[in-house]
Formats: sequence, C-alpha cells, structure tokens
Amino acid sequence: LRLLTSERFMHPNGQLPAYEWNFNDVNPPVHAWAVWRVFQMDRKTRGDVGDLGFLEELFHKMMLNFQWWVNRKDAEGRNIFQGGFLGLDNIGVVDRSQPFPNGGMINQSDGTSWMAFYSLTLMRMALELALHNPVYESIACKFAEHFLLIARAMTRVANNAEHGLWDPTDEFYYDVLANPDGTREPIKLRSIVGLIPLFAVEVLEPDMLRRLPRFAGQMQWLFDNRPDLASLVSRFEEPGRGERRLLSLLRGYRMRALLKRMLDPAEFLSDYGIRGLSKYHDKNPYAFGDGPPLQYDPAEATTIIMGGNSNWRGPVWFPINYLLIESLQKFHQYYGDEYLIEFPTGSGQKMNILKIADQLSERLIHIFERDKDGYRPGMNLHPKMKEDHFHENILFYEYFHGDTGRGVGSSHQTGWTGLVAKLIQARGQEDAHES
Repeated sequence: LRLLTSERFMHPNGQLPAYEWNFNDVNPPVHAWAVWRVFQMDRKTRGDVGDLGFLEELFHKMMLNFQWWVNRKDAEGRNIFQGGFLGLDNIGVVDRSQPFPNGGMINQSDGTSWMAFYSLTLMRMALELALHNPVYESIACKFAEHFLLIARAMTRVANNAEHGLWDPTDEFYYDVLANPDGTREPIKLRSIVGLIPLFAVEVLEPDMLRRLPRFAGQMQWLFDNRPDLASLVSRFEEPGRGERRLLSLLRGYRMRALLKRMLDPAEFLSDYGIRGLSKYHDKNPYAFGDGPPLQYDPAEATTIIMGGNSNWRGPVWFPINYLLIESLQKFHQYYGDEYLIEFPTGSGQKMNILKIADQLSERLIHIFERDKDGYRPGMNLHPKMKEDHFHENILFYEYFHGDTGRGVGSSHQTGWTGLVAKLIQARGQEDAHES
C-alpha cells in the first residue's frame, strides 16, 4: 500500500495507476478500505493502539486520491459518478469504458456506491486519528457530509429531473444513461452494480461519539438542519443495538428490497455465493440501444468484451462476495438478532443478518470442500484433482460457475480467491467460541 501510493506510482494529481497495459484506466477505489483493514488486523496482533503513523501517512494519500475522483469522475458536479469498467469487465450491456455513441454518458451505480463507501471509510479513519489528534475531527465531519450528499443524489428516482439511480418500481439501483438533451434512461439490467450500494455502511460505537463531541455535534446539526439529508439515509439519529449509530445508503426498506433479490435463488443466490448477474436474464435477455442482448452466462465469457477472458455475467467472484459478507456483518451490529430476513427468498424461513452472512460464507467455503464422492466443486474441471497425489493441490480460480461452482479463468488468483482462508479462519473462531 505504501508502494502503490508512493511518488513512483501515484500521480501528483492523486490518480492511482489501474494496471500494466493502461495506467490511465480506473479501478474501484478500495485502497482506503485495504489500509483500514490492514491497520485493524495489525492492531489486533500488536495489542496496542496500532500503527498510527502508517494510518496517518496513508490517510493523507487517500485524501489526494479521493479528491481526484471528485474532480475527474463527477462530470455533472452532482455527486453522481462515472468511472468506466471499474474492474467489472463485461458487466454492462454496453462497454462502459467507451464514449456513448450519442455523446451521452453513463452515471454508474457502482461508481457512485464506491465513492459513498470511500467517504465512509475515510470518515472512519479520520475518527480513529481524531481519538489521538483532535485536528482530524473536523475532517471526519467533512467526509460524513460528503457521504450524505452522495446518498441524497443516489437515492433519488432514476428517471426524474433529479438524476438519481434508484428505481422505485423495480426496487433496484441501475446505471443511468445521461443523454446530451438532458433526458435520462435507466439501463435496467439486474447485475452486481445494483448490489454494491450495500457496501456503503458504517456503524459507530457510542463510546466513540462520547469521546468526539465535535463530530457528534456536527452530525446532529446536519440532521436537525438538513432534513433532506436525514430522510434519505439510514439511521444515525435512531440508536440500534447497544446504542450504536448507523450510516448507510439504505434505509430499512431499501435494504430489504435489495436483499430480497440478492437472496433469491432465481436471481443472484447460487449454492456457491452471489452471482454477478441475476439468473432472471437467463430467460429474459436484456437489450439496450443497438447492441446485442445480454444474457445470463454462468461460466466462460461467450461475448468478446474487454479481451473476452473474464466474465461477470453470472459467475461468482470472491472479492464482491467478501465485501457483501462484511457489509451484512456491519448491518447486524446495528440491527441485532431480532431483525429477521427471509433466507432464501421464497423459502418462508427467516434468520438474522449475521446468520445470513455466515450462510453466504459457507457457500463460498463449500467450493473448496470435498463432497461425498471426493470432488471439490471448484476443481471439477479436472478429474485428476480427485486422485490421492493431487487432491490437496488446491487451485484458486479467478471466478466460479454460477450454477455448479466449477473454477473458471486463471487458476492462480490467490490475490482475491485466497479470501476463502479468511472465511475459514472466521468459521474456526466462531466454532471455538461456541464450544
């Protein structure tokens, strides 16, 4: 992380390089989240206040990058962001990295959600630093307010004059084409870009708010004097379990609406995690403009976009699933055990949000577990992987078949599929706690 944000990699304007064949492209801004998680894990290992020097140094670099996003990727200055492919390759019915033929641009649900997520992460980092240096308290207020402005812009209705991304009929977030004449056209594709708003969630402990009265007072002032902001986001003013406070893009009914689709086996829920595209589009291909229709495609890509060697139109990807699980865990910190959601959708069975997160984790882990016949679902492409000499040589595929769990793409993607180790570790700690 220090290397990526050093002067050898980061542009003086704050931009971070995307990848080796196009430095100028844009990846999701997950670097601040990575800094915060590394700080948290290191602090737990050390048993002290943590490496505050590391956190402070990288926080300033992240602020530069955040400002680059604000200056370069909010074309209309309305807190609705673009960004291009954002790591999702062929997710769109059009190539989101290319200019739209009529001169319009695509306001992106994922790009805007990532910036809300970024704002909350920087707010949380600033609050941690403020516990040791009060200068950072006002900076935390700045990022909290920026989050609220993004939330207001995003949760407006998708096709009205306010240029939001939420569709109240479908109860889903969509990318929206902004035409040069000022009209707006939602791109009604049920994909992972409509679930990424779940990532933007933060829970604040009451002790922290007591120790940072300036931040608490400023937040209260905003909610007292800006009801337009307070009414659109979840619930800072209403204490949850243990007097915790919640900041999220999703008030209760929007969260339930997204989870209803996400946890539906006929849509996003696979036996092996959350799919990149709803299975609804298997029998209901979606077309937009003059391009070919997009259809559910659970394994290798069948349409050549962004090189054709990657596919988000149905498979299960670990990085997105991991962040969804982490977000559900945060929601549970606020709502507690009594807040129940149907899982799976249509089953009539209900459980709390933490148990749902655990169930998703188990489905991902199951990809690597041997079944009664000795096969691991993720290794099913190669029968030899069942043999004694090979069955422990586990491959970490890039992504996994949305229906069978079979590994797809590169087989050495430990960079994100290795996240399964963290899920297994968490399962072990939970089992030890229960015993």
